[in-house]
Amino acid sequence: MAERKIPQRTCVCCRTTHDKRDLLRVVKTPEGTVQVDTTGKVNGRGCYLCKDPACAARVLKTKPLSKFLGVPVGEEVYEKLKEVLLG
Repeated sequence: MAERKIPQRTCVCCRTTHDKRDLLRVVKTPEGTVQVDTTGKVNGRGCYLCKDPACAARVLKTKPLSKFLGVPVGEEVYEKLKEVLLG
């Protein structure tokens, strides 16, 4: 029986490739809202962030998500990211 291929995704901040399940997904829903997707199953356009503390700090400082998702990202999304990534 063939082994299942593990999907790979790239962190939008540090540009390193990791297993999809090791990354945190931020998604723009079809309604245009942005949310942190801890399940990885929310419908919409997503981008991925690694859980490295240095990378998380850089994301919170530079706030690059608007560029990747194509919509303004509110402070509440970055607060949720801070909570999830940094504890």
